[in-house]
Amino acid sequence: MAAHLKKRVYEEFSKVVQAPQEEVPAKKLRLTKPSKSAALHIDLCKATNPTDALQYLLQFARKPVEAESVEGVIRILLEHYYKESDSSVRLKIASLLGLLSKTSGFSPDCIVDDVCSTLNTEKSHQVLAQLLDTLLVIGTQLLGSVSVTQRLIEEACKHLSDTYFGVRNKCLQLLGCLGTVDKPLTKDSEPVAGSSGLFCRDVQSVISDYFGDQDPRVRAAAIKAMLQLHERGMKLQQAIYTQACKLLGDDYEHVRSAAVLMVWVLSQLYPESIVPIPSSNEEIRLVDDSFGKICHMVSDGSWVVRVQAAKLLGSMHQVSSHFLEQTLDKKLMSDLRRKRTAHERAKELYASGEFSSGRRWADDAPKEKVDTSGVNLIDSGACGAFVHGLEDEMYEVRIAAVEALCSLAMSSPAFAEKCLDFLVDMFNDEIEEVRLRSIHLLRHISTHITLREDQLDTVLAVLEDSSRDIREALHELLCYTNVSTKECIQLALLELLKNLAKYPTDCNSVWKCLKFLGSRHPTLVLPLVPELLSTHPYFDTPEPDMDDPAYIAVLVLVFNAAKSCPTMPALFSDHTFRHYAYLRDSLSHLVPQLRLPGRKLTAGLGSEQSDLPSSSVESAQQFLQESLARVGTLQNLDSPGAQDLLDFTIRDLQRLGELQPELAGSADFSATYLHCQLLLMKALQEKLWNMAVPLCLKQNAMASAAAKQILEETYKLEFLYSGLETRQVATIHNVRLQAKALRLILTTRTKRGDEPLINVCERFLQEVETFQRLFVTELTHFQDSFVEKLLELMPRLVTCKPLDLVKILQTTLRQSSFIHLKLPEQIHRASATIIEPTGESDNPLRFTSGLVVALDIDATLEHVQDPQTTVKVQVLYPDGQTHIIHPKPGDFRTPGPGRVRLITQVYLSHSAWTDPCQIEVRLLLAYSSGANKLSTPKPAWNESMEGFPPTESSTEGTIHLSKPVKVYIMPKPARR
Repeated sequence: MAAHLKKRVYEEFSKVVQAPQEEVPAKKLRLTKPSKSAALHIDLCKATNPTDALQYLLQFARKPVEAESVEGVIRILLEHYYKESDSSVRLKIASLLGLLSKTSGFSPDCIVDDVCSTLNTEKSHQVLAQLLDTLLVIGTQLLGSVSVTQRLIEEACKHLSDTYFGVRNKCLQLLGCLGTVDKPLTKDSEPVAGSSGLFCRDVQSVISDYFGDQDPRVRAAAIKAMLQLHERGMKLQQAIYTQACKLLGDDYEHVRSAAVLMVWVLSQLYPESIVPIPSSNEEIRLVDDSFGKICHMVSDGSWVVRVQAAKLLGSMHQVSSHFLEQTLDKKLMSDLRRKRTAHERAKELYASGEFSSGRRWADDAPKEKVDTSGVNLIDSGACGAFVHGLEDEMYEVRIAAVEALCSLAMSSPAFAEKCLDFLVDMFNDEIEEVRLRSIHLLRHISTHITLREDQLDTVLAVLEDSSRDIREALHELLCYTNVSTKECIQLALLELLKNLAKYPTDCNSVWKCLKFLGSRHPTLVLPLVPELLSTHPYFDTPEPDMDDPAYIAVLVLVFNAAKSCPTMPALFSDHTFRHYAYLRDSLSHLVPQLRLPGRKLTAGLGSEQSDLPSSSVESAQQFLQESLARVGTLQNLDSPGAQDLLDFTIRDLQRLGELQPELAGSADFSATYLHCQLLLMKALQEKLWNMAVPLCLKQNAMASAAAKQILEETYKLEFLYSGLETRQVATIHNVRLQAKALRLILTTRTKRGDEPLINVCERFLQEVETFQRLFVTELTHFQDSFVEKLLELMPRLVTCKPLDLVKILQTTLRQSSFIHLKLPEQIHRASATIIEPTGESDNPLRFTSGLVVALDIDATLEHVQDPQTTVKVQVLYPDGQTHIIHPKPGDFRTPGPGRVRLITQVYLSHSAWTDPCQIEVRLLLAYSSGANKLSTPKPAWNESMEGFPPTESSTEGTIHLSKPVKVYIMPKPARR
């Protein structure tokens, strides 16, 4: 019965309801990083004393914090800040708040209230200064928020009365970085009856109040805050000028240094404003007054202030000429006061009613007391300011004075003539850097000056200097200098020949100097020709030796002068004409073309050619563009007649580069690019691919060589030419991909290669993806090109088999269109010329085998980017050994823009030889394809490389930068 009842109960009360099945949502996994705030909170709670807490904070500061964790970390730090009683821990927390506010992706506006509230409760001055520094960091991050900026300025004004100098410094710095001059400040002051306790003041007036602070560090900070306003584009008030001038006499060095800069800034803002002279009725322009005051600072007790004052003088080009000239004279110019005319003095004497009778003592004495320090039109320190600067004991001051003097002389030819003696005297300075700087700077003003004989004598004395840089800088100076008399030319030639005899390695530099010296002074060289060439009207003189460098130097001087002096060739003897023909062929860069009528010997030397007008750069540029446009009509590489058209265009462009040096870079670049296309065209000929593999081994070898040469040429195009834009680099990479695809096809076709085919295919696809990532903005210019077709087929290429991939590449290569080359404005080709060794000596360089011998290398580099890291010297021995030497950074010098001089030594060593043999020395340009400027940027210090796509494998190599020079060496066996 019980069992029956139980069954009945179940039947009545149990019910099965089948719910419709619902799709259970898939669980989403979210990877979370451990909370930095929780870890920091645990660490700070474990600290039992301030030392432990400080240690935990220092450890935390070394770890990066993500932007989403910054706010939580700051809340934990603030919570501990309120609990902490030790000021050093609070100081570190305040410092961390500023560092965390700089985190990219975090907006610090949410912590402004908290940091401001801590200011009101903080008692430690050091912590208060650090909190203000944190507010400064926050303010610079939130410059667009007007309300936050206004609040920070109010906090700064509130704490300006603090007794600690560091707090006042930070407040002034905050005002300088955040304050504006167009809005008044609201600052609390002592309550005044009938006022609300607030008054409006300008930020400049608030800052200028602290120019007279008792602490010199605060005075310096106030001036720097004012300069910060100027750097932010705020216009300073002229009223500050008087206060800044008073600070020039401050006892503190940094105050004077900042005040000098402030006076200079105001002189540039208000140059024509009139300011009164103290204790006088006279007035003066503000720029003249400030010039005199800065000149006075050239005699300051601190050499740092003297350097700064001397540098600033060089930029004051608006100063009056009579004040400028006074800086070169140590004597006061009539007490620097305005003198009355004789008429005014006679009128005053007549008005007094009597003349001096002599009966009373000093009855004709001046009515006024003259105080020369108070009534001068210009500060007496300006008298001889540059003289003092050039004679300073610190060489930094002397260099700054020379630079300032030359800067002012460039804008005033009259002043350049007057300061010439002082600049020439600096050539005898005891410091090499000062001498070298003086020579370089004098070259800049050489167009305004003409050297006298005594000045030239002082200049030429520097040729005795043992420093090669000094001598070559002086040769460069003489190239652009004018001299006054023929005796100067004779003196210069004599000293240069002495230089050549003492330092034979200066040969090319001396010849170049004489070339310009002769072309600039043809009329002065003319009366010296009989003496220079040792000619006589009646007697034959012996023919000089053409191997003598001194005689070549004289001929270079004479022939360059003869170009502008048609009467000079009549003074030449017969052997001089023969020597001219020889030098014209061997040293054409030093000897110009001369019109020598009536001489059969020189009839073919270009006298007719000189009548022909030289093709202008514009016409050559037009020819270049037309040639490229003609080639641009080719649709693809299989077009009929394309090969002949490319051949003719390449020949024309190469010839254009030889005739027009200005367009040599663009013409060579275009010719090399078209040569790559021509090689690709020959490698993809129809008969090569329709023939069985065993029957076309020779064609396969030709195609392999073409692919290898195209790769080499693309690296030259990318790294040997400067001035390329992203579009040209992308075009080069497209050609490189075609060459790699061709090499991949040939590898599969001939079954060669040690690496599995699938690995080669994967690496090629990675390079295609790298191209898309690097040049995604340039893909619109690559319509129907090889790389565009590959990117369209990319989903299929990734999944297909290697043999199918190779077939697709073969078809795509033959169907891809020709990419038209668009040139930028200017392309320069990197080049190098080895001057020394010349490779012409037959005397072997002998040394003991096993030991080393130094070979001097002197080369000129043109348009080489970053030569200190890319230029190398290669030495090739007769037995095939190759040594590559990396010159030291100090071996590179920069004599001019785009031009670098390499002067180094290469150490040679080898085992004993039976006969002398030649080694080859040349310069190489090293490159790395994975380190170009368009590659993926390096991650920051707190980022990883996980999110970046794989980059192209770096390909390193070298490009020949110069022609090889052969040098005889002879390693002798060691004596036993």
